[in-house]
Amino acid sequence: MTIAIQLTQTGGPDVLVPHEVEVPSPGPGEAIVEQRAVGVNYLDAMHRKGAVPIPVPGGIGLEAAGTVVAVGSGVSDVAVGDRVAYALGPVGAYAAVRAYPAERLVRLPEGLSFEEAAAITFKGITAQYLLKNTYPVGPGTVVVLYGVAGALGQVMAPWAKRLGAFVIGVVSKEASVAIAKSRGCDAVLVWGSCDLAGEVSRLTDGRKADVVYDGIGRETFAASVDSLRPRGLMVSLGASSGLPDPVSVATLQAKGSLYLTRPSIAAYAADLAEYRERARDVYEAAAAGIIKPEIWKTYPLEQVAQAHEAMDSGTSNGPIVLVP
Repeated sequence: MTIAIQLTQTGGPDVLVPHEVEVPSPGPGEAIVEQRAVGVNYLDAMHRKGAVPIPVPGGIGLEAAGTVVAVGSGVSDVAVGDRVAYALGPVGAYAAVRAYPAERLVRLPEGLSFEEAAAITFKGITAQYLLKNTYPVGPGTVVVLYGVAGALGQVMAPWAKRLGAFVIGVVSKEASVAIAKSRGCDAVLVWGSCDLAGEVSRLTDGRKADVVYDGIGRETFAASVDSLRPRGLMVSLGASSGLPDPVSVATLQAKGSLYLTRPSIAAYAADLAEYRERARDVYEAAAAGIIKPEIWKTYPLEQVAQAHEAMDSGTSNGPIVLVP
């Protein structure tokens, strides 16, 4: 027997309950991964709450790293003993041992630990497509980035700086300003303590932002839109304050022919070749020191509810990792 977290209902962190389950056997095209570290992501909380539906009862979790201990028929991508990681579904990463599609496992480079891989694979791939495809950030790009003190911000801010951007970080409290500056932000604004759009205009000599990455949602959406230059891009990627209200296309025109997108990792990493290339880029950025997987805290897998409480409350200032 082994341990897995099974959702039997949606709700608060207390619905995440460890269960004893049978050790899986590999089916065709599958590998069995003995998991050494499991990444905790904001999307997991959305699944847990039922805001983004997944099958219930069932597993939860989208990211982990470990060692291949068995493979099924037709598997040629990995072999027993390989150190691997993965991001995206099928859900079920909150487990000590699991079966996973072998073709979507990526080998870990030497020097990257299981814990580090679980901290940056999902978030790194997210940062990679946001910075290189959703909007091609480059020299002189003015970026407004919310949540710089959090786990995704830890990856996006220094990577955007390396790409040549002027990064304006937005944090929720004064205590996070120093963290944001340490991650490379050129300026840091505290939400609620200033006229955000006015400050962005001032910091850029009236130019405003080329792209805004807003993971907050309803509460910040209007200010984010007003921070954009004509033909700028509004990237709505989270909803910690709720989903933004519907936007009239006339509003986008009136504010300067703005662009608006709501990207998802599934749309940017479902293609196998894209997925592998993005993961490779993330690991190369980590090896080069561009991004640093600074884990905020690790929890035993059985304490997953405590990990989600920390994420829900906003007390975490970086990646959370579960250790089976």
